[in-house]
Amino acid sequence: MFEYLSEKLSFSLRNISDQGRITEVNIKDTLREVRMALLEADVALPVIQEFISRVKESALSQKVNKSLTPGQEFIKIIRWELINTMGGQNDTLNLAAPPPVVVLIVGQQGVGKTTSVVKLGKYLGERQRKKILVVSTDVYRPSAINQLETLTKNINIDFFPSEIVQKPLNIVHLALTYAKQHFYDVLLVDTAGRLHTNNFMMNEIINIHIAIKPVETIFVVDAMTGQDAAKVAKSFNSMLPLTGIILTKVDGTSRCGAALSISYITGKPIKFLGVGEKIDALEPFYPDRLANRILGMGDTLSLIEQIERNVDYTQAQKLTKKIKQGNSFDLTDFLHQMKQIRKIGGITGMMNQLPGINKLPDSVKLQMQNDKLLVHMEAIIYSMTAQERVNPEIIKGSRKRRIAAGSGMQVQDVNRMLKQFTEMQRIMNKIQKDGIMRSLKKIIPHRFF
Repeated sequence: MFEYLSEKLSFSLRNISDQGRITEVNIKDTLREVRMALLEADVALPVIQEFISRVKESALSQKVNKSLTPGQEFIKIIRWELINTMGGQNDTLNLAAPPPVVVLIVGQQGVGKTTSVVKLGKYLGERQRKKILVVSTDVYRPSAINQLETLTKNINIDFFPSEIVQKPLNIVHLALTYAKQHFYDVLLVDTAGRLHTNNFMMNEIINIHIAIKPVETIFVVDAMTGQDAAKVAKSFNSMLPLTGIILTKVDGTSRCGAALSISYITGKPIKFLGVGEKIDALEPFYPDRLANRILGMGDTLSLIEQIERNVDYTQAQKLTKKIKQGNSFDLTDFLHQMKQIRKIGGITGMMNQLPGINKLPDSVKLQMQNDKLLVHMEAIIYSMTAQERVNPEIIKGSRKRRIAAGSGMQVQDVNRMLKQFTEMQRIMNKIQKDGIMRSLKKIIPHRFF
């Protein structure tokens, strides 16, 4: 989602880096290009005007750090203003209220609202150890209640049953009473999708809000709708006191106009980003981390957190122990490592969070971001016998043809995988010989040790 703006801003900021100092004359063209980049990214015009005005004022003030180069100064200012435009800081859900904390989820139809409810339930249950109850008041969309029930069962979250013949207001009263009686920490209320222009539907959600007095009223919006998302959110907020926003489909091809516009226009913080289709693909929103990604600085903190949550440390310890004992790194170990990479979002997910990736040629990025290679390599290894995985040197012509046929690949694909494994095995053997710290010092600058 953010690659387009990242590339455009990098291109826009190239001229200022060679200047001796920042002046109104030499930032004029740069600001014009930044303005065009934001317009093409579908950022709302009032947001762009305010953003450019603040950047210009900061750049020409005497408060700029003179120890930095003009390019560094200007990028620092751009980054700071991007952070401010997106809300300034991470804003978490208010779960400090007496339980059950009621979280009302609202939005238009088709924005991923029901899925977001389940993702939020999983997030609060697993990462914050909360006891969650979920209920649906969507009596208008066929199978909406069944969809939510099915999704919650898959992740072991409690679901409060409801029927399409019931009134939404009665459903939430019953669910809230049940949540109190059974000591739930959080009650998540999924609602029907509605347009802000539909008076009947808006009156219904307003009455629900008055009746259950939610601590949080979260508006779910599709990032693919660009700056229009901010306009819709503003209309909802004028009738319903929103407390935050979930921005869905951030992993899509939109140009991030919604992310940069919605907080400024509504005055409400983005609290979560839907970063994929999987149920665990919901992340807290950090304006500073997103600003870093937009400016090509990466998001290593989020990557580290993702690794900590998903890496199988038991398996990692077994591999470490195996290498220390002098046992060779085999294809089964190689398979486990590829699975670990896929669990943390694959090569593409990792690369999107690493600094400087946007500066690589497109051909290189496409080659590196081909996550299908991991799937193909796994299929090849699964087609091998146990003996072949331990002793890959025995894999010759006839075995390669059998493995290729069994995995649906070509012999050259098998050769490529074996070559990559040999390189990984060489690295592991080097670590075994020299020790982990000595090996790292050869590839990482000494100042880090």
